[in-house]
Amino acid sequence: MSRRTRRHSPRSQAEGTGPRAPYILRKIGTMNVLSEEGMAQIEANADAILAETGMDFVEEPEVLDIFKAATGCDVQGTRVRFQPGFCRQTIQATAPRQFLQHARNAENTVQMGGDATVLCPSWGPPFVQDLDNGRRYATYADFIQLVKLHQTIPWLHHSGGVVCEPTDLPANKRHLDMLYAHIRWSDRPFMGAFIGAERAGHAIDMARIVFGAEYVADNPVLYCVSNTNAPLVMDGHMSGALKANARAGQPVACTPWVLTGAMSPCTVAGTLAQVLAETMAALTLVQLINPGAPCLMGSFASTMSMQSGAPTFGTPEAGQMVLAAGQLARRLGVPLHTVGTLSASKLPDAQSQQEATWGLMMAMFAGANVINHATGWLEGGLVTGFEKTMIDADLCGKMARFFDGIDLSENAQAMQAIADTGPGQHFLGSEHTQANFLSALFRPETPDNASYEQWQDAGGLDTAQRANALWKTHLEHYEDPGLDPAIDEELQAYIAKRKAEMPDADYF
Repeated sequence: MSRRTRRHSPRSQAEGTGPRAPYILRKIGTMNVLSEEGMAQIEANADAILAETGMDFVEEPEVLDIFKAATGCDVQGTRVRFQPGFCRQTIQATAPRQFLQHARNAENTVQMGGDATVLCPSWGPPFVQDLDNGRRYATYADFIQLVKLHQTIPWLHHSGGVVCEPTDLPANKRHLDMLYAHIRWSDRPFMGAFIGAERAGHAIDMARIVFGAEYVADNPVLYCVSNTNAPLVMDGHMSGALKANARAGQPVACTPWVLTGAMSPCTVAGTLAQVLAETMAALTLVQLINPGAPCLMGSFASTMSMQSGAPTFGTPEAGQMVLAAGQLARRLGVPLHTVGTLSASKLPDAQSQQEATWGLMMAMFAGANVINHATGWLEGGLVTGFEKTMIDADLCGKMARFFDGIDLSENAQAMQAIADTGPGQHFLGSEHTQANFLSALFRPETPDNASYEQWQDAGGLDTAQRANALWKTHLEHYEDPGLDPAIDEELQAYIAKRKAEMPDADYF
């Protein structure tokens, strides 16, 4: 193993939780909403879409050449049609069912696939929000704060990508600074750059500096999400990043981003067929470029208000779509990437947490292997909220504990404690309770369980106010994972060189 792949020890264990786990290993089964016949019907419909309607791949002529060279594809202009069954056969022949994404701290390496779930923070919002400063355009200082905050949360497993858009940096260069922040201030896995082959190449170059070129050639160390432009289009920005990562052997989550009724049919079954068609076409491209390259079926399918056209989250139909996507991914034989605590709420309030809880729980029961937006998401993805990050962190912890299953060890069965305590007595003073009280029950950070009088004397704070103090406390206790000075110097020199090659573009 390269010297560059191991850094500092993992964070100290969270109070009362035991050692921090690098990912969730689900011991509770998935929830199925489709029968075998239903899955076969959705797949047949997806095949029909790909064969009869096809999918457009625009702005990347090389992608069309790759499809032209493959038996089973018919390319006319930018439209690609696929023979029924061709995509499934291509994907299943070479795509891995399970793989690792390595972190520079080897103990934070995550498994993608199987019964593992990796939770990632919010991605992409141009605004941030907290109770002190309100809603505002995000800056690079906010970005660094969020990376550090996420590093302190034991229930997150991944540093993520664009945790907010640092709008004080040039739009064409900020990806370099964001990548550096993840590498410098976190030692967990991180995402690459998603927009275009050039930026994706920069991320791969920086990963080679951190891990060593030989190590990167043989091991996934980045994570890319390539979205389709639903319905049935992939543009050059997305396919360019897909190509760069696939050729470098880095994971690509092929993810249709759809709102039912606008970017897909208004029905669950119609949306599922389109989602499966788009993701199979993109997964096929990954495998044609580099057979055996790691890839994931992605699903970001939500609903919209049929009255206003606004995105809606936490709906029954969204739950059905992610559960079905989990079944379809398992049937296809690739890991599932999806989304978690989404909300249209403007504040970290009851709406935000009702929607967040529904979304994350459905994703977990779907057997999702990577869940993006597990913390912080507000206002339909326009905002990363500091308080919501902490409230969502508790939700992530609850999911980790729940999906760990029921402990049936001799200690957990507590038969001796029951015999020793006997009828009519309480267990508060028993040796068993004293030995287990720190770890027996999950202890979230944001709720208040005191009496009304105690709560009032402490200031009568609501959940968001408590979360406001909590994220500041977490940042005060942030521990710098450090970075080899030679690697740091090489990274900064690389960034300076890339920035000098191009003038600043717009900031928004």
